[in-house]
Amino acid sequence: MKKILGAALFSLLLSGTCFAQSADTTAVTKAVETMRQAMLSAKKADLQKVGAPTLTYGHSSGKIQNNAEFVDAIVTGQSKFVTLDLKDQTIQVDGDVAIVRHILQAKTNDGGKPGEVKIGVMQVWQKNTAGVWKLLARQAYSLPK
Repeated sequence: MKKILGAALFSLLLSGTCFAQSADTTAVTKAVETMRQAMLSAKKADLQKVGAPTLTYGHSSGKIQNNAEFVDAIVTGQSKFVTLDLKDQTIQVDGDVAIVRHILQAKTNDGGKPGEVKIGVMQVWQKNTAGVWKLLARQAYSLPK
C-alpha cells in the first residue's frame, strides 16, 4: 500500500512540474508573439512592454542596441517590418529564464528601402517578479548558405 501511495504522490508531483513548465512555455510563446505583433505595428507603447530595462538587442550585422534604441529604431522606421514570420521555433524554460530560437523571415522597408531578410535568432527571456516574461537579450545570426 505504501508503494502505491508513494508512486501516486510521485506521479502527482511530476505532473505538477510538467504543468508548470507547460504553462511557462505557453506564456513565453505568447510573449514572443506579442513582440512580433509590436514590431509589425511599430507602436511605441507596445514595444516598450516587450523588453527588460537592461535589454541587449544584437543584430546579425553586429550592431547592438539597448531597449530604448531597439524601440526607437522601429518607431522611427529605421527598422520597418512589412511582414514578419517566425519559423521552427523552440523554447527551453529553466526556472525564470527561457531560451527561444527561431528563423526570422521578413519583408522590410528600412528607411524607405525595400528588402528581405532570413536570419536565425536566439532570445533570452526572463520572468520578472510580477510573473511577466520580458526580453532580456536577443542575438541574430546569419544562416549557413
